[in-house]
Amino acid sequence: MRAIIFSLFFSILISCSVHERYILQTPYDEKIPASPDYSKQSSWCALPDVKDEADEVPDSKMKYGQDSAQVDVFFVHPTTFTYAPEGDFKWNADVSDEKLNKLTDETTIKYQASVFNVSCRVYAPRYRQAHISAFYTLDKDAKRNSLDTAYADVKKAFEYYLEHYNNGRPIIIASHSQGTVHALRLLQDFFDDKPLQKKLVCAYLIGMPIAKDSLCCIMPCTDSTQTDCWVSWNTFAKGFYPPYYPYGMNHAVCTNPLSWKTDSMVCDYSMNRGGILKDFNKVYPAISDAQSYRGMLWVHHLHFPGSALFAWQILHILDYGIFYVNIRENVDARCRSYLRKQ
Repeated sequence: MRAIIFSLFFSILISCSVHERYILQTPYDEKIPASPDYSKQSSWCALPDVKDEADEVPDSKMKYGQDSAQVDVFFVHPTTFTYAPEGDFKWNADVSDEKLNKLTDETTIKYQASVFNVSCRVYAPRYRQAHISAFYTLDKDAKRNSLDTAYADVKKAFEYYLEHYNNGRPIIIASHSQGTVHALRLLQDFFDDKPLQKKLVCAYLIGMPIAKDSLCCIMPCTDSTQTDCWVSWNTFAKGFYPPYYPYGMNHAVCTNPLSWKTDSMVCDYSMNRGGILKDFNKVYPAISDAQSYRGMLWVHHLHFPGSALFAWQILHILDYGIFYVNIRENVDARCRSYLRKQ
């Protein structure tokens, strides 16, 4: 059933995307791209000592702390392999695909991973992400194999990061959409009830429904400075129930990114410190309110020029954007909270 939820969520992602939806009709085969070599700079979307899109800030007045950060973030990006494959590889992306890498860097790395540069050194691997079709296909082997191939890279990248980059530093795990599928497995394999859990500042598992019992020993966060915990939300227009709601969304944990609580209190627009939309360098204060409601994050009408014409009910691609400044400030607060305890 969880696979159904993932499939539906990725349908949403594409329907809201600038790219034409493309669903593979070819069966899965063993022809997959070579596994990345994570000793190479080119196998990373973001590294702290390399100039990349994760270094960007929307406003020069915002705190930028990557140069002096005492915490690392390992960010797993969402699906950007959504169009008709142009090469030999259909079900998993080639990490040397320059077109795809440019798209990934200029969207999710810039608009999502950059939120963590306030207090973290940003590490974001390229990986043989599953094509969007993995979340539509009825071919169970194709679904499993393409997602397992993607996760194998994420795991390999994390192992390389631990051995060569981490040096015992505290860690944030962060992700969106397909990335959250892999990030959850990463937490299960490396952190949950394992020695590395003591190094976990927080996990930001955004854009996929995550049940409370997905991890045995790492609990959902209940306030803004708690550490060794995780947050998650999926954003919709107020009053909207997605058609897949009864199949797992109703059991999802929903963190309100304006209060960092999981109660159902409505947080007013005034609590939204600022969001970003298409123009990365334009911050919109008080762009939305937010309410955690039965596994969903509900928002009223967004406030920005022209918003009267904005009629989306599924705000999946804005899960980070409309709460950008609040997330940024929360990352800083949790890092400081963790470091004070050491």
